[in-house]
Amino acid sequence: MVEWCTTFTDRKRDRMSNGTVFVTGVGRRRGIGAGIALHLADQGWDLALGYLSDYDDRVGLEHGPQDPADIAARCRAAGATVDLLPADLADPDVPAQLIAAANRRGDLTALVLSHAESVDSSILDTTLESWDRHYAVNARASWLLIKALAEQLPEQVSAARAGRVVALTSDHTAYNLPYGSSKGALDRVVVAAAIELAGRGITANAVNPGPIDTGWMDDALREGLVQQTPAGRLGTPQDTANLVGFLLSPAGGWITGQVLHSNGGFAAK
Repeated sequence: MVEWCTTFTDRKRDRMSNGTVFVTGVGRRRGIGAGIALHLADQGWDLALGYLSDYDDRVGLEHGPQDPADIAARCRAAGATVDLLPADLADPDVPAQLIAAANRRGDLTALVLSHAESVDSSILDTTLESWDRHYAVNARASWLLIKALAEQLPEQVSAARAGRVVALTSDHTAYNLPYGSSKGALDRVVVAAAIELAGRGITANAVNPGPIDTGWMDDALREGLVQQTPAGRLGTPQDTANLVGFLLSPAGGWITGQVLHSNGGFAAK
């Protein structure tokens, strides 16, 4: 399941690591997960990157056959140690296995949940299979990943080893029912984690990035969404990465239990 590829460069030898962060959903170079991974590598994090290429093929998202490896190579060029962890989060045994693999150096303290199952359907045409898979990936796997991270952090952890959880969420509802409702469940899991896991030094927050063009928009949709955004443009993966990086930093440690909208004011008008 794990590709053990570690490259030590001159930059790596001169670099002080923040520890390891596990980022899920890093299967495409244009994706938000890739932007987050690259930003965290620049910030001094070592990385474990989760992905499922079969998902991108199934839902028709633009990607190259070597995207995960290319993302890992760019992170390594920034000085990070990177492990690639391909896996299907619909399997309930996988989250604990992934956390164990990501923690192979014993320094895993952060988790960024950037994965998603997202297939449009409504109340009338959603299938049971689709509903169950959305909840398995978006809600259950997220809970199990957070649980596994917490279990490998000691009670009353020192501030120097505080844990961080950041999950990407959405406010979709109509015509994207299983995705939107399972993301709502994710929000509640994150808020519960902020309260229940505080004794292990863990902060937990969700980030709603609004619409970000990672290859799924056409020109008409892009123009309409820009008109609904007071900032006058669509968000980028870097916009989301900037906030995630702050929440994982010591300066972001006072923020926990929040669902943060980082979307240029989308739909606020």
